[in-house]
Amino acid sequence: MFVFNHDIELEDLGDGVSRKVLAHSENMMSVEVHFDQGAIGAMHSHPHEQLTYVLSGEFEFTIGEEKKIVKTGDTMYKQPNVEHGCVCLKPGVLIDTFTPMRKDFVS
Repeated sequence: MFVFNHDIELEDLGDGVSRKVLAHSENMMSVEVHFDQGAIGAMHSHPHEQLTYVLSGEFEFTIGEEKKIVKTGDTMYKQPNVEHGCVCLKPGVLIDTFTPMRKDFVS
């Protein structure tokens, strides 16, 4: 299956964060998340495994008890049910991969 980025509307989540749900199946999902400088990805947890790739920008990420600055090209792994969140230091885009897929993103 092909998913073309230009065919997907950017969904405004408010407060400087927006996303595009890209290709997905029941087992996995890819999501593009855009952040304005200063935007916050609130601390949260979920039962999904998650990989985050920093496509552009700079972020301060907290995963569990660890806090680190990540930049373009960096990747993070988030275990199921571990709290995580971020603050965008320089405008950027994250690519999130979830397994299984986030049904709450497509309902």
